[in-house]
Amino acid sequence: NWDRAVRHFLISAKMGDKDSLGEIKKLFKYGHAAKSQYAESLKCYQDAMEEMKSPEREEAKHIFDQYDKREG
Repeated sequence: NWDRAVRHFLISAKMGDKDSLGEIKKLFKYGHAAKSQYAESLKCYQDAMEEMKSPEREEAKHIFDQYDKREG
C-alpha cells in the first residue's frame, strides 16, 4: 500500500530521518507519492534539522571531529 508507506516515511522524515526523506523522493519519482507529500516531507525534515541545532551540539561535533582527525 503506497499511501500507507508514504505516511510512515513522512512520520520518520518529521523526526529527522534522512533515509525516509529519500524514500519519499523515490516514491514521488515513480508516481506513488504526490508532489505535495514530497514537499511536506522535505519541509518537515528541514524543520527537524533546524530544531536539533544548538551551540552545545555544534561544540560537541567540533570536538568529535578534532578527535577523529587525530585517530585517523
